[in-house]
Amino acid sequence: MTKPLGEIAFTGAGPGDPALLTIAALRAMEAADAVVHDRLVSPEILALAPGRKINVGKHGFGTSTAQEEINALLVTLALEGLRVVRLKAGDPAVFGRLDEEIEAIAPHAIPFRILPGITAASAAAASLGQSLTARGRNSELRLLTGHDVAGYTEQDWRALARPGAVAGIYMAKRGARFLQGRLLMHGAAADTPVTVVENASRRDERCIATTLAALPEATQALTGPAVLLYGLAPRAAAAALPLLEATR
Repeated sequence: MTKPLGEIAFTGAGPGDPALLTIAALRAMEAADAVVHDRLVSPEILALAPGRKINVGKHGFGTSTAQEEINALLVTLALEGLRVVRLKAGDPAVFGRLDEEIEAIAPHAIPFRILPGITAASAAAASLGQSLTARGRNSELRLLTGHDVAGYTEQDWRALARPGAVAGIYMAKRGARFLQGRLLMHGAAADTPVTVVENASRRDERCIATTLAALPEATQALTGPAVLLYGLAPRAAAAALPLLEATR
């Protein structure tokens, strides 16, 4: 007899703090026979999944699991009749190669669902006490990637260089000088605020407030996943919060 098909839940793990995991994601993980996860999914979140865990992590400019291997693994597990969670850091639909993996399973008629998660830019902005959009400042928000399979990515630099522009830039640690050069070349002000948030929402989170002029130096010591919030600085009141808490 032919085994019944399994199913795949493309699931967002959020930025790292287990408290920011959705209830739907948690339930899917608890019920999964196998969790195929990225490198950036935090250990605290992986600990919530009792089933088999398979690391298919990618590392920018480093050793990575080929996308073709990940696609083939998903198909194999589902054809074995397993309930699979494809767990991606942040939101699976934001720079998560979601379309490629759905296209890989489509010829096999494998059922799937998508469980969105909190993306890193949202978590990073929350840490700054800032909104990603604000009336009178920016009427649009751009989510960009600093590099792709072909190298550093080109953007609409002229639009980004306009006063008030705000963007969440993913995977941009190594491309900080490239970003700086392109933006300055297209008229961005050197004192444009940029905040680098490393390990957003996690216990070892670090926020580095800088400017476009000093951006390359600000990213040199980063070792964890980071998102650049271009056009945003930490809210001044946020800096006083630890002092206020200590005096209560």
